[in-house]
Amino acid sequence: MNNLRYDWTTDEIERLYNLPFPELVFEAQTVHRKFHKTDEIQGCQLLSIKTGGCPEDCAYCPQSAHYKTGVDREGLLSVDKALEAAQNAKSSGATRFCMGAAWRDVPDGEQFEQVLEMVKGVRGIGLEACCTLGMLREDQAARLAEAGLTAYNHNLDTSPEFYGDIISTRVYDERLKTLENVRKSGVTVCSGGIIGMGETAEDRYGLLRQLSNQNPHPESVPINQLVKVEGTPLESEADVDVFDFVRMIATARIIMPKSMVRLSAGRLELTDEAQALCFLAGANSIFMGERLLTTPNPERDRDEELLDKLGMKLFAEATA
Repeated sequence: MNNLRYDWTTDEIERLYNLPFPELVFEAQTVHRKFHKTDEIQGCQLLSIKTGGCPEDCAYCPQSAHYKTGVDREGLLSVDKALEAAQNAKSSGATRFCMGAAWRDVPDGEQFEQVLEMVKGVRGIGLEACCTLGMLREDQAARLAEAGLTAYNHNLDTSPEFYGDIISTRVYDERLKTLENVRKSGVTVCSGGIIGMGETAEDRYGLLRQLSNQNPHPESVPINQLVKVEGTPLESEADVDVFDFVRMIATARIIMPKSMVRLSAGRLELTDEAQALCFLAGANSIFMGERLLTTPNPERDRDEELLDKLGMKLFAEATA
């Protein structure tokens, strides 16, 4: 089970996901110990460098121009402001700094040049640099690579079958094409999904199959729990059962052994005990800072206290 595979079937993933809980966590922990340190996690920080007004209609997103969520539109942040935030993230213990812009696809011209400067600056202060800017062409990916970008985030969100229920302004294959363009450039891939959007268990297996059938696997796999935002179509979705969330992380760890499994959005809803279970199941990264783009996130003190209780620590330095 510890060997890297790129041909996981939906049936195999379903079988793993539904193992008795102690057995599933044991399998995940066994794989985790083979490829990763168990007492260290990576701290990442995410900054919104261009907020609101996105033309996409992603049903979960408060930044969509289609919904009234109270998120103000803000233009592209200055390079200096972005680098100041990156320096603060580094001081807080983060080793990866992620920059997100509410675009459908990356615009050419002055704004893209500005983002390239941000990437160079973030790398210059010794952090890994990640961007999530929407759909990306091959030539744009190459320029980001040249600027030193470590990773590009572009989540698949859910299974191909459920995708159309969540987003109508682009198709699943466009997501896959962006990941292909990133991979060609030599930049590492960050791609995961969101649970709690009304999907079935089969959709969760389908998402994991899409991710694990990529060769190579995404180096980063963020597992997000829906953050319900008033004004979005998903504001009244039922809460995710914490054990389903942990099962998602454990299954991802088993089928993508070398990937960083990132405990991402929705962490504020998790108790300390639930987060500890996630680490036990193979999560080895958290997003720090009080906000994830526009949604709340645990404060630094709470993270420090939790890691201290668990005898765990943040990576001391960037790995790329």
